[in-house]
Amino acid sequence: MSNYIVFDLEWNQGDAPTVSNGKTLNFEIVEIGAIKLNEKRQKIDEFSRLIKPQVYTQMHKITGKLIHLSMEDLEKGELFQDAAREFLDWCGEDPKFCSWGPLDLREFQCNLDFFGLPLLSDRPLAFYDVQKLYSLSFDDGKSRVSLSTAAEEKGINLDYPFHRALADAAYTAEIFKLLSERILQRISFDTYVTPKTKKQEIKIVFDNYEKYISREFDTKEDILENMEIMSTKCYICHKNIRRKIKWFTPNGKHYYAVAACDKHGYMKAKVRIKKAEDGRLFVVKTSRFISPDELEDMKAKQKKAKKRPTP
Repeated sequence: MSNYIVFDLEWNQGDAPTVSNGKTLNFEIVEIGAIKLNEKRQKIDEFSRLIKPQVYTQMHKITGKLIHLSMEDLEKGELFQDAAREFLDWCGEDPKFCSWGPLDLREFQCNLDFFGLPLLSDRPLAFYDVQKLYSLSFDDGKSRVSLSTAAEEKGINLDYPFHRALADAAYTAEIFKLLSERILQRISFDTYVTPKTKKQEIKIVFDNYEKYISREFDTKEDILENMEIMSTKCYICHKNIRRKIKWFTPNGKHYYAVAACDKHGYMKAKVRIKKAEDGRLFVVKTSRFISPDELEDMKAKQKKAKKRPTP
């Protein structure tokens, strides 16, 4: 049985990104902290490592105020390559990664890539975004509160200072324990590694929407001409349904349409065109059913978009 790995990273940065061998490093990890939970979400172990900087050897003024670490502290740390291998060995087989927000897993993979270590997967990697799940469970599902705010709202007091990796992982783990099994079905996907083939594409139906992560394309035109991406098919009955609002875009990156299913009502489709690490393009498409009032809102949004200059 695989374990939950609730982890947190602290990182430093320079005044500009560093590029080496075609790889770009925006943030250099300086601390890894993690809590290991079993399948019952009980704590069974913890992990903590300081990491000696190899790229950004001066503490950025913003970072220094935030993370309660000095360069003298970090000089005692391990090289990232060694700490990362130890961390992944400690995680065990098929770990279920959990983090507060989507950035930690992405930056961990970016650091693995920059320092020449194997990536975690050859395709988008499923993980639990505890910040998002907290909002879905205890807030409006859209807002994102800080870890300290969430801990305060739930009366979690571990007497650890925030913005140290192990402490933040511990607070995140306590919040993760409060989430229902139902809400844990809302997994997220890190797209540092994008699908390269149709077989690697992600298509998953949640309780009230569908998500599709496409393979890569060379141009935006290739995407907009792709029938699978731009089709409006009911994700419940799998029938092609007629569009009530044709595809439109307010900004050239996000595209919207609304179609009507005789059985299930109005379905809004949203296509987000994103840039992969290699510079090519891929799509995150979501589809969900909306109310008649939301349909009217979409009509107004389309009308407003038509008045803007073409991107």
